[in-house]
Amino acid sequence: MATMHAHPGHPGGSRMQGPPPLTPWSPDKKHSDRERWVCIYPAYINRKKSRQEGRRIPKQCCVDDPSPQEIRDVLQALNMNVLVELKQYPRERSRELQCRGRIRVQLRNDDGAPLNSEYATRDSILLHLGKTIPLLKSRQAKPQEQSQAAASSSAGQKKGKGKRR
Repeated sequence: MATMHAHPGHPGGSRMQGPPPLTPWSPDKKHSDRERWVCIYPAYINRKKSRQEGRRIPKQCCVDDPSPQEIRDVLQALNMNVLVELKQYPRERSRELQCRGRIRVQLRNDDGAPLNSEYATRDSILLHLGKTIPLLKSRQAKPQEQSQAAASSSAGQKKGKGKRR
C-alpha cells in the first residue's frame, strides 16, 4: 500500500500560504503593484563588498553585513510598504541561507508621485539605511559583547617563557 503525503502546494498542505506569486512585469502595471516596487539587496549597502561585488553607495555610508531583517525593520519604521523575499543576489558567491534575502519597497503612488518625498529614490533609501542600521538596538549590543569576550579571553592566558606554536 502506498501512503499519500500532503505537499505544500496541495489543498490540505501544512504550510501557511504567503502572498500570491509575482506576475511578469508589464508597463500597464500600477506603482502599487508589487512588481513595480524597487528591489534592495543587502549587498548594496555592505561595506565588505566591492563595487564589482554589488555595493551601490560609498563605503563610508555602508554597514558591515546588513541582514534583510534589519533593512525591513528600518523601512517599516518609515511606514513604507515592504515585502521580504527569499531570493539570492546573483553576484553573491555564497549559497548559504543567511546570504539570501531581497526586500521590495514601494516608492510611488499610482499617480507616480513619491510616497515619501524625503526618500523618493532607491539611492536616498540606501543612504538612509547606511546611517540608520548601525543605530539599531541589535547592533548596539554586539560591540559590547565582543569587547567583553576579548577582555575575558586575554585575562585567561598564562604567561610563560616562549610563544606557543
